[in-house]
Amino acid sequence: MEIMEIIMDAINYPLNHMKELGIYIGIMFVIFLILLLTIGGVAVGASFDSVATVGIVGIIGIVLVLLICLLVEGYGLDVVKLGIERSDDAPSIDIARQVINGCKYIIMSIVYLIIPIIIMAILGAINDTLGLIVGIILFIVFGLALFMGACRLAETESLGYALNVKEAINDIMSVGIVKILVILIVIFVIGAILNIITGLFSGHGTIGDILTLIIAAVVSAYMFFFRNRAIGLLYSDK
Repeated sequence: MEIMEIIMDAINYPLNHMKELGIYIGIMFVIFLILLLTIGGVAVGASFDSVATVGIVGIIGIVLVLLICLLVEGYGLDVVKLGIERSDDAPSIDIARQVINGCKYIIMSIVYLIIPIIIMAILGAINDTLGLIVGIILFIVFGLALFMGACRLAETESLGYALNVKEAINDIMSVGIVKILVILIVIFVIGAILNIITGLFSGHGTIGDILTLIIAAVVSAYMFFFRNRAIGLLYSDK
């Protein structure tokens, strides 16, 4: 697929699945609300010097957000998979499987990012400048490989297949590094524009804060579908 075909398909994809988009707007809103309530609860507990309150509220909030985020990541992989298959369908929610796949994604991300960190640290101990230059190059390469690894995980649900770093880097060459960078830049620019628009509604009292929260949930859900769809379609050209 051409770059513009991928972008236009990804832009329209969430709009063609308003039911699923609506569900994820609700999920994003709940995540933001839990975070705000957790921060508020921790602040209140701290003001009364209640270590127990701070700990309990903090742990409950973090656990809830983590579980929901794992579900979201797992569902996102399903969106990517349908993009790879070039299917116009939207995934259904499968909580257990998607939470497990979300865990796999987190593990995969840590592995892909820890490699350049270790190499950068070793080279940095020898020479700061060398460590910085090589580190930046490695973070770019492994960052792009991470996107390919996510696609490999989405396609097979196999952590071992996703963690084949060499093959993931080969996938970058197969898809085309320029094409990948252009798509990622477009995703970033669209996300930045939508976030700027969201920010225009902040700072106008309670009503403004609630409206900002709602708009932020809408933007986050839309970008979630748009981003994962674009990545899946991109990988389908491998």
